[in-house]
Amino acid sequence: MRLQVSRRLLDRQLVDSGGRLVGKVDDVEFAFGADSTPYVSALLSGPGVLGARVGGRIGRMLVLTAERFVTDRPVAPLRIPYRLVDRVDSAVWLRVRLDELPPSPVEEWLRRNLVDRIPGAGRAGG
Repeated sequence: MRLQVSRRLLDRQLVDSGGRLVGKVDDVEFAFGADSTPYVSALLSGPGVLGARVGGRIGRMLVLTAERFVTDRPVAPLRIPYRLVDRVDSAVWLRVRLDELPPSPVEEWLRRNLVDRIPGAGRAGG
């Protein structure tokens, strides 16, 4: 089953209900139903999750780089409950808009400390 889920979901682009790019599916969270049947409960996205999946030196480097941008460690992934998925094709389409999802800690840090300091950034359509 993992191979099928991996092929169908991992590394697919996440797209919100308005067509905006959210990120990529870096990992999948499973849960067990009352009858002990496993099911996909959430999609996970973020450098910490990707680093753990990649493993080795490159994976550790991804995690350490992401942790430099946050105050709370370890870096929390963007966790999207699977019930918010509308459909899966070449991308994973969500039923909600990007601003209805919790923000990524790394993106929050970058926006606060870098993007917001750029003249005119407040007028950007972000």
